[in-house]
Amino acid sequence: MRILLWHVHGSWTTAFVQGSHDYLVPVLPDRGPDGVGRARTWDWPASVTELPPAALREQDVDLVMLQRPHEEDLVRQWLGRRPGTDLPAVYLEHNSPDAAPCTQRHVLADRSDIPLVHVTHFNELFWDNGRAPTTVIEHGIVDPGARYTGELDRAAVAVNEPGRRGRIVGADLVETFLPVAPVDVFGMGAQEFVASRVATAGLPADRLAGYSGIETQDGMHTELARRRAYLHLTRWTSLGLSLIEAMQLAMPVLALATTEAIAAVPPGAGAISTDVRQLARRLAELMAEPELARACGQAARAAALERYGLKRFLADWDVLLDGLAR
Repeated sequence: MRILLWHVHGSWTTAFVQGSHDYLVPVLPDRGPDGVGRARTWDWPASVTELPPAALREQDVDLVMLQRPHEEDLVRQWLGRRPGTDLPAVYLEHNSPDAAPCTQRHVLADRSDIPLVHVTHFNELFWDNGRAPTTVIEHGIVDPGARYTGELDRAAVAVNEPGRRGRIVGADLVETFLPVAPVDVFGMGAQEFVASRVATAGLPADRLAGYSGIETQDGMHTELARRRAYLHLTRWTSLGLSLIEAMQLAMPVLALATTEAIAAVPPGAGAISTDVRQLARRLAELMAEPELARACGQAARAAALERYGLKRFLADWDVLLDGLAR
């Protein structure tokens, strides 16, 4: 099957393109949001081909995966075909509703021609999906391997643009953990966020550091795994793939008991709670007892491999895609 999809979410797409299909991704000269092309920081197989819009019209596309509302118009413009009518289509919703939980209607809510796929049961529950046919295909990731060493007595957070996203991603909670252990923040905008907090709040620079320049996902995984524990502080999200990656790295994780994290993180993997002080106390224990941290990390890895393994993820997608292509 030849599948057209946009490079929107790098970690998710990296897992999806490991399947047995051929994948077409649009590319534009500026590699902007509608034409990022092939990944440059993730490892993608040769079955992924980047093509400019002018070349897409000549391609035999079997199915299009929509991930943003305006992509339907792009398909009409670039391929001259209507998704759901003369081209099989599926709409993948990565996110939880951001405007009005429980009452926000999905853009496909009034349609039944394009199946709507959610990546978590939480998302399916909280979106108003209307009459759109829905299903859930939970995340799966490429196993990064059990790299955990925990050699650094520091905690890790991985989140993009913490300064802009603020409370949503728990940026305000990072400082809660500093009396217990130094915290390293990884991701786009991490260095700017840390510099701002150090300057405005007078935080000690040796206990809060930011890392934004790691070139590859593989390199980030190695660095994360050197920290003693992983903090998942996002209040409202679908389910951060960085959390699953940390678990498969065999890191102990301390997570807010919000959204889908409740289903993803078993208690033996570290701790999960809405009480940030409880998470801080658990972090102190992991800092004092490296072997306890290692045992929690092994439990985290086992749980993440079982629920978010790549083989199950690709098999679930093949069942759906085969049905749509018939």
